[in-house]
Amino acid sequence: MNAATRTRAIAAAALLALALTACTTATTSTDAARAESGHDADGEAHTTPIRHVHGLGVDPADQRLYVATHDGIFTAGKDGAPVRVGDSKDDFMGFAVAGPKRFLASGHPAPGSGGPVHHGLIESTDAGKTWKTRSLGGEADFHSLEHVDGVVYGYDSTNAQLRVSKDGAAWDDRARLQALDIAVDPGDPDTVLATTPDGVAKSTDGGRTFAAGTLPTMAFLSWAAPDALYGLDDSGGLHRSTDAGVTWQKTGTAPGGQTQALTAVDAERVLVATQDGIYESTDGGKSFTKRLAVDAGDGH
Repeated sequence: MNAATRTRAIAAAALLALALTACTTATTSTDAARAESGHDADGEAHTTPIRHVHGLGVDPADQRLYVATHDGIFTAGKDGAPVRVGDSKDDFMGFAVAGPKRFLASGHPAPGSGGPVHHGLIESTDAGKTWKTRSLGGEADFHSLEHVDGVVYGYDSTNAQLRVSKDGAAWDDRARLQALDIAVDPGDPDTVLATTPDGVAKSTDGGRTFAAGTLPTMAFLSWAAPDALYGLDDSGGLHRSTDAGVTWQKTGTAPGGQTQALTAVDAERVLVATQDGIYESTDGGKSFTKRLAVDAGDGH
């Protein structure tokens, strides 16, 4: 490993180690005031900025972009400005689109809203307007969720453990590891990858065991097709693997600084959240278009 590669690996590992311990379970009075600004959810413009992006998705029902954040779920309004979906101002952590208008998520309640500190697995069947608890309320905080062939894979940060459910209710506890994000091979659900401080760790038994992480170190992963695994490093570099993470090729760099989330919608369409915006590529990362602004003032 040359000096430049070693430096990048150390920096990325430090970022991942910090992120693994940085789950936000409380909101300051300043946060609460910012979350209350503007008005919500009906297509009208409001002034609440998007900040602390934790997840991205596209509803197959209408191809609408949804952004899971520290202050609720957002989408683009009629004027292109961010609009909160529904009334929830909860802190949405793990987020996955499971089907038309069907979303899965996890996270924490908004200040003063009551309920357990961890949502467990929650589900919306109306594109994020309302949510119901499916399971593990008060027990699990999924920082990463994947839905593949009807099976839910979640990385539970409270226990540093991969958990898997066929129905969203009963869970099989699998390997324990320190990870920031997971991805599941859509062509072989027994192959699961996780981003760790040591690099990308691989499981070939459905997440029951993982091999040691290998470089390059990625912050986020998204597996759109068997030959289209994407990895995002901490500085916005987008990488693609066609061999399940054995080798990687950098395809481009998303603008905007430090990365916050990644979702590959298909083999060429990729969504990236960085410090200053939500960016979309329709050519596998060669070029990016800004879809929504992100408030970079608070960091992540």
